[in-house]
Amino acid sequence: MTEAKPQALIVGVGEERGLGAALCRRFAREGQHVIAVGRTPERLARLVEAITAEGGSAAAIAADATNEADVIGLFDKISADTGAAPLDLVVFNAGLNKAQDFRTLAAKDFETFWRIGCFAGFLVGREAARRLAPQGYGTIIFTGASGSLRGRPKFAAFAAAKAGLRAVAQAMAREFGPAGLHVAHVIIDGGIDGEWLKAAFPQMHADKGSDGLLDPDAIAEAYWHIHRQPRSAWTHELDLRPYKEGF
Repeated sequence: MTEAKPQALIVGVGEERGLGAALCRRFAREGQHVIAVGRTPERLARLVEAITAEGGSAAAIAADATNEADVIGLFDKISADTGAAPLDLVVFNAGLNKAQDFRTLAAKDFETFWRIGCFAGFLVGREAARRLAPQGYGTIIFTGASGSLRGRPKFAAFAAAKAGLRAVAQAMAREFGPAGLHVAHVIIDGGIDGEWLKAAFPQMHADKGSDGLLDPDAIAEAYWHIHRQPRSAWTHELDLRPYKEGF
């Protein structure tokens, strides 16, 4: 009888050339059964097809991470699969980034940034802790950004959401580390060389070039390393940037 594969849940999977998809591919290569969660079923289906074509194991679930019922239902569905191995790796990778003049920033837009970048992370983190803490092991990783540490002009909403997410991750790490859960926060200090950045900030993408941007597959390598760390030497916060990025 074939042993069931440990499960990895990645919330916030978008473009094929993006961090969420890179994480799914990397974890699948390590023998994880990957569950990709995003808002676009067609993108998720293409990713699952590509992973399975390479011999990996993957499934897709379309869900809204800002909706509490969706997030609870997502974790309930995973827990209900009695034939699967336990969930042992959860990544929250959802976010929204856009330059906006502070004087014209609408209250509803500020709230949207917070709901996607922070509130959704709380929901995913809470449900992950509810399932993983009783089993006494597991990894929960939150994707942060430069804005997690500092606010820049025209990015107040983004920074507020990311700073809030960082605080959630810190609180969880202190509460659940002694219970055996490895909670980590990764600061992505720079642009990711993916489809989203190329479409949203084309001039920046062109000016930076590949050497000035983070390769999503390289970032995924760091996430996997965090998951595999011995518990006698856990990383809580890790910052990643291209070698040309000033800091």
